[in-house]
Amino acid sequence: MNDLNMMDKVVESLTKLRKKVPLVHCITNYVTINDCANILLSFGASPAMCEAYDEVFDFVKLSSALYINVGTLTKEQEEAAVLASISAKQNNIPVVLDPVACGAIPRKLSVINRIFEVGRVDIIKGNIGEIKFLAGEASKVRGVDSLEGSEGALEACITLANKYNCVIAATGKEDFITDGKRSAIIQNGTEMFTKVTGSGCMLGALCGGTAGSSEDKFIAAVTAVLSMNVAGEGAYEEAKFPGSFKVKLMDHIYCLSEEKLKEEGKIIWK
Repeated sequence: MNDLNMMDKVVESLTKLRKKVPLVHCITNYVTINDCANILLSFGASPAMCEAYDEVFDFVKLSSALYINVGTLTKEQEEAAVLASISAKQNNIPVVLDPVACGAIPRKLSVINRIFEVGRVDIIKGNIGEIKFLAGEASKVRGVDSLEGSEGALEACITLANKYNCVIAATGKEDFITDGKRSAIIQNGTEMFTKVTGSGCMLGALCGGTAGSSEDKFIAAVTAVLSMNVAGEGAYEEAKFPGSFKVKLMDHIYCLSEEKLKEEGKIIWK
């Protein structure tokens, strides 16, 4: 795999997003809904936090991508997410699924299975524990948090990518992205992500932005993860505490340039 060529594609993906300003339809959890909306705006996308059952089918048709996060799933959200995924399938709209706490709460898995049965999923973005669980492996989780290390993560991602024929992005100390054939290990990032609520949800939303503006969903996922991590590193250089870090993260996502992404990205391509 030509590393320089792959990085050029990542940079091009960021450029495409800012030119298109994709509309990302988010059905996401209440803890981080505002964070997801604001980071999409800072990234160069347009968020819509539409989750009413009677509206989602038609709203998906207007969108560039659909982001489904099952973190705080109400009954209406559940039905809306399934209906939205059906509309996405019918209207060829890419879907990013964030399987929050799927390894801890059995109901989450049943909803995820319904979405796969009747709708579509282009990217699954979760932490390593969630991805290992979906891949059928034993995983260590604490609520919405993963206690897993990197060992076996890429193999689990490849298994899941082949099972569902979609792109998998697993986050941890290292981040693993694969479509089953091409893989990337991203080594940027900061521990401060674990000290603020919503970093994973915000990343899922960013995946919606890149998926809505790039045909290659593997490159789209790599672009979103790398962008979040490079911005996080820049934010931590200026802000060493959680409250100020979160503010600076938004600033650095907004200021992120293609040049910075290319210069500072630490990716192992496989």
